[in-house]
This record gives sequence, C-alpha cells and structure tokens, in this order.
Amino acid sequence: MRIEGNSEIETNMTEAAHKDPLVLFMPSGKRGRFPVGTPVLDAARSLGVYVESVCGGRATCGRCQIEVQEGSFAKHKIVSSNDHISPLGPKEQRYASVRELPDGRRLSCSAQILGDLVIDVPQDTVINAQVVRKAASDRVIERNAAVQLCYVEVDEPDMHKPLGDLDRLKVMLEKDWGWKDLLIAPHLIPQVQGILRKGNWAVTAAIHRDMDSSRPFIVGLWPGLKNEAYGIACDIGSTTIAMHLVSLLSGRIVGSSGTSNPQIRFGEDLMSRVSYVMMNPDGREAMTKAVREAVNSLIGKVCAEGEVDRHDILDMVFVGNPIMHHLFLGIDPTELGQAPFALAVSGALQYWAHEIDIDVNRGARLYMLPCIAGHVGADAAGATLSEGPYRQDKMMLLVDVGTNAEIVLGNKDRVVAASSPTGPAFEGAEISSGQRAAPGAIERVRIDPETLEPRFRVIGVEKWSDEDGFAEAAAAVGVTGICGSAIIEIVAEMYLSGIISQDGVVDGAMAAKSPRIIPNGRTFSYLLHEGQQRITVTQNDIRAIQLAKAALYAGIKLLMEKLEIDHVDTIRFAGAFGSFIDPKYAMVLGLIPDCDLEEVKAVGNAAGTGALMALLNRGHRREIEQTVSKIEKIETALESKFQEHFINAMAMPNKVDAFPKLSQVVTWPEPKVAADDGEGGGRRRRRSRE
Repeated sequence: MRIEGNSEIETNMTEAAHKDPLVLFMPSGKRGRFPVGTPVLDAARSLGVYVESVCGGRATCGRCQIEVQEGSFAKHKIVSSNDHISPLGPKEQRYASVRELPDGRRLSCSAQILGDLVIDVPQDTVINAQVVRKAASDRVIERNAAVQLCYVEVDEPDMHKPLGDLDRLKVMLEKDWGWKDLLIAPHLIPQVQGILRKGNWAVTAAIHRDMDSSRPFIVGLWPGLKNEAYGIACDIGSTTIAMHLVSLLSGRIVGSSGTSNPQIRFGEDLMSRVSYVMMNPDGREAMTKAVREAVNSLIGKVCAEGEVDRHDILDMVFVGNPIMHHLFLGIDPTELGQAPFALAVSGALQYWAHEIDIDVNRGARLYMLPCIAGHVGADAAGATLSEGPYRQDKMMLLVDVGTNAEIVLGNKDRVVAASSPTGPAFEGAEISSGQRAAPGAIERVRIDPETLEPRFRVIGVEKWSDEDGFAEAAAAVGVTGICGSAIIEIVAEMYLSGIISQDGVVDGAMAAKSPRIIPNGRTFSYLLHEGQQRITVTQNDIRAIQLAKAALYAGIKLLMEKLEIDHVDTIRFAGAFGSFIDPKYAMVLGLIPDCDLEEVKAVGNAAGTGALMALLNRGHRREIEQTVSKIEKIETALESKFQEHFINAMAMPNKVDAFPKLSQVVTWPEPKVAADDGEGGGRRRRRSRE
C-alpha cells in the first residue's frame, strides 16, 4: 500500500506499484494505492479510516457497508466506477438474502479493489463517526416568531347564512385574533371541512407572517387544541451541516445534531464543487439532491431526539456560504467560480419547504438569510447578526475559518467584508497526516524547546501522551492523524522551538539535536508520533499551512486598510473549527493580527446562532437584511495590494507587522533568516507552557 502525498515513501516505490489502483475514502479524504484484490476494509484500516465491523470480516454484521461513487473526479485525478470493485460475492449474497443490503451498498470486508475508486463511508453505518462540533447556543433570544398558533371555535353552517366553512374560519380568526386578509396554503383548502367537523367546529390554525407589510397565511390547521409548533435553524457548511430543532412557542432547543456534508465526495473545497458542476452534466442536480437528503436525514435525527413529529415543523431558517446556498436551492453556482463572482440572487429568500423537497409539514415556510457578496454568504450574515460588529463601539474582527474564510470587520460606524481562499488545509486536507476531527485525531500539541520532544492529546482520550495510562486509553481509538486545531499548534510550536525558520523552512541541522528531525528527499520532516500510523509534519505540510494563513491574513489587512486602522480591538472566531483554535497559536502562526489575547474569543457556530435568532424573532430578519445592504464588500482578487500582503504574511508570524501584545506572553526563537525583525525578532520573556 502507498499513501499519497508522502514523498519519502514515493521515492522508494517500484514502477509496478505506480500501477496500483488509487482509492479515496470520503468524507475523511484519506487516500492511498493498493494492489488489485485488496479488500476495501483492509485498505480503509491501513489508512486509519474508521469503518465499523464487529463480526471480524465474516459478512454477518453488515456494519462495514460502503458505497462506490461513480464519475470523473478531476481534482483527485480519479475515474471511479462500480466496474472497479469486485462483483457481489457469495458472502454478500448470503447476507443480502437474510438481511437488507440497500441498493448501491457493498460490504467492505468482502468487496475487493479492482481499479481506481472513490469510496463513501455512509454516516448512518458509523458509530464513532466524525465529531461534528457545532454546539447549540445558550443565548436568550426574545421571541417574535413568524408562526403563531390560534385556537378558535367556528360557527356551524347555517342555511340562512350561506358563508363557506373556510370563510367562517377566517371570520373567527379576525374576530378573536385580529388577523385580516388571510390567505391559505392551497393544500389545506380541500381539508378544511373535514378538520372542522373532526374538531366539532373547534380548531387550531397556524398563521405565518414574516413581514408586517405582507399578507398572513394559514399554513396549518388541526382539529381541537394544538399547543406546540416547531422550527428548524440550519447551517449548511461546506464540510459539516449543523441543525437545531426549536419550539416556536417556548424558544427551547429540543434537539441538535450535525453530520458531514455529503457533497464533500464531489470536492473538498468549494471551487472543486463548482468545477464538478461545470464538468458533469448532472453535477448540480447530484449535489443538490445529496445536500437535501442530508438535511432531511438530520431533521429525522433531531425530531427523534426531541420526540417530535417532523410534520409539526412549520418554519425553517437556513444559512450557508454562497455556493452551498446556491446548490441547496438548486441554483447553478458556475458564475461564482469565475470573475466577477456573480450571485444568482443576494437578497433574503422565502420558499414553501416542500418546493425544495424538504420533508416537514406541507405548509412549512423556509427563509434563507441574504448573502453579503460573491463569496461572503448567508452564513457570514448569520454570524454578523449573532456577534453584531455593527452594534459595537470597538473595532471587531469576525473571522469564520473554513475552506473559504469569510471576514467581517467594523463597528457601529462602518462595516466591511471580504472572503479569502484559504483552501482545506486547516481542516486536514492537503496535509500528509491530516484528517478531520474524529476519535484518534491529535488535537493539541506541545514541543519542548530544549529536547524537541512532543506531547499531544488525542480526541477521545483525556490524558496527554506523556501521562501514565495514555497508551492504554489510546489503544481504543488509535492515534490516526492530525486535525485542524493541532495543525495550527504544531506549526506554531515548531517555529517557537526553532525547528522551522521564520520563512517556514525545516532546519535540517536540528537533526543533530533530535532524531525527530528526519530527512525526506531534499527536505526534512518532523516525526510527531511513531506507531501503527506514522505521523509526520513535512515541508509540504508547512507550506500548505503558510499559504492558507497568508491568504487569510492578507484579506484581513486589506479590510484594515479600507477602514484606515492599524489594529483591531477584539477578534471573534466563528465556526466549528474556530471553536477549537487556541488564540495564542493562531496569532503566533500569523493567522490573525496582534490583539490582546483576552479579547480573542471563539463564538462557536455563530452562523447557526444567527439562523436561530432569525427563526425565533422575525425582527432579526429585517435587522440583518438592512445591515447587509450597508456592508461594504471588498473583492480581494481585484485589490492590487493583496499579493504584497500575502507575501509578507507567509512569514511567521509576519514579515513586517509587529505583534507587541503577543510578545508579552511568548518567547520568540532566535531568528534563522536575515530579515528585519521589527517587533517580531529576538528573544523575549519566557513563554508560559501548559
């Protein structure tokens, strides 16, 4: 087996091995080459991909199910086909005859690799799946929901007053509740008479009105008293989808769940998905179907958690970046893949949920927050609503770090926004030992600056690697790779420990000091862990992180220049990934500008919180619509100074910008390159260590 991206291994490959099929596992993104005939389960395990199997490969438990994705995946240079996997074997046939094996599913313990493959590990078969870490908000939100339940007792028919049943219902809703000029969802009209008689002329109507200027709609009708209605707040991220189920009457979150975005099999980053749409005639339809199915599945999960009937869901609010926004709504995102990055629609949108195949109450409405710009989407609008830089006296920097970073900067006087193409490196892709945040992934790293020995923590294990009992505890989940938060920490620690220079070059001379500095072709790598999975940080890994962080910092600098400021007062990290970034290491890396560390905070899934606010209070919808119309949008690709800022930001933490506040809490290494150190060079006080 050969793991792609490890040049040390690749240089030792024979010509025959290069002909071995290439297999890519989704959603983990792990890939490698394997001889023809290798069982898919063996390939998965050798790469550290979690595929559950409790029967020892006997094809009796059915837990190791996988799916082959067919098509041309240009980004990965793979043409995947069901012809590239062995036909259904006797063991699978026996299992399928006794227990159900869904169409398109295979048992990875029996299926063998015959050619290049893209393999999807279905999340419904995984118990220890990716840790989707987007938590519900504990914020108190004043309720003013778009849906109101109204119980009325309707007059019975009277031959002397020939008014229809629906019309008498409207009369009582106006008399008892003040609702005038009511419209009704068309599907309810044939049901009105039956519901009225079933309730003995007493019914509960659900009235939906978003804007005060719009006509209200009867969207639901039940016999007798109905005393609960629910709503969904959902953040469709390029990597994960997070959802909250909320009581519209009490404001209580009754269920929360998340899952990997299944579109990741079409491309890890946003531009790859746009390319897939452009290169495949049915690409848009396939991705739209995939994300809608994932949303419907999540609705089932949160309803099960909250013991709620999904048909009691009457209102929904969604956010997402522009490409997720377009694909979810069935809009071709091709124009977003090329200048001038035109959105099909930027304003807030309203739908009947069933019109876009969402399985809830047929009368449920769906509201999508407005997008700010071509690559600053409804998710950034949701985060802006949640954190409110436009409500602040201080200068606030709001950053959502993802495959495409979204940046909002400003205060009550002026707000600017931009996006920056950071790529998927921070989420583990493009990193030789990178993986998503799942049990077994290293999430925290410290390096002793004297011995260069590391210690680390692994998701699913409480102890650090140098503590007694770690090995036994880690045996259950393994040590399988490095997730995003650890990637930031290890590169920053390598710099602070002198392993890499300010320009990000691994110092091969350090090999004399530690056996952890190992040759890797013409460069050097740092050995973080030697075990069943050999985990190293290569020169290419460091370059990938430098490129990602430089793109983000350059975007921030452009916004600072637009506002004519030289510092920010407060920084907020939004998103699931941002919740687990240590602010000190983010600053050491040069991901964000210098700031008092006490003023740098993670705010979790701020986009989801914004969706929650808009769900529970329709006034927040008007607030963010008005705010977005005033935000100034900056297109980084058109700014002449972006390249200059980008080059300076490739250095650790930056070639020209000072970090005086950070210098008070860290010890900088002795400079190893000839450069103007400014505030960033030379030794300072000893940094505190955990």
